[in-house]
Amino acid sequence: QVLLQESGGGAVQPGESLRISCAASGSSFSTAYMGWYRQAPGQEREWVGRIIPNGDTQYADSVKGRFTISRDSAKNTLYLQMNNLIPEDTGVYYCDGIKRGRTYWGQGTQVIVSS
Repeated sequence: QVLLQESGGGAVQPGESLRISCAASGSSFSTAYMGWYRQAPGQEREWVGRIIPNGDTQYADSVKGRFTISRDSAKNTLYLQMNNLIPEDTGVYYCDGIKRGRTYWGQGTQVIVSS
């Protein structure tokens, strides 16, 4: 069974940093397309960024320069490093991964940015 599990969310103040993780099990995602999305209360889920098989990354304009996606192939884990957080970054963060044409989703981890 393929599972993606996010962790590392929490409450931080504006300007602080947080790193969240997405651990994959049941299959290797070391060269898969993987991405991060977020959903703020009362809003649609929005794309944050992704990493492609060659390791290149792409980001939404709203997080470019503040967020960094990386992965540890040995740990089969995807990361989202979030710096200089602002209240608008508040939401539930989800990871996804594509294997053999199927998209898998994690259950999400909550990030709250508030003073």
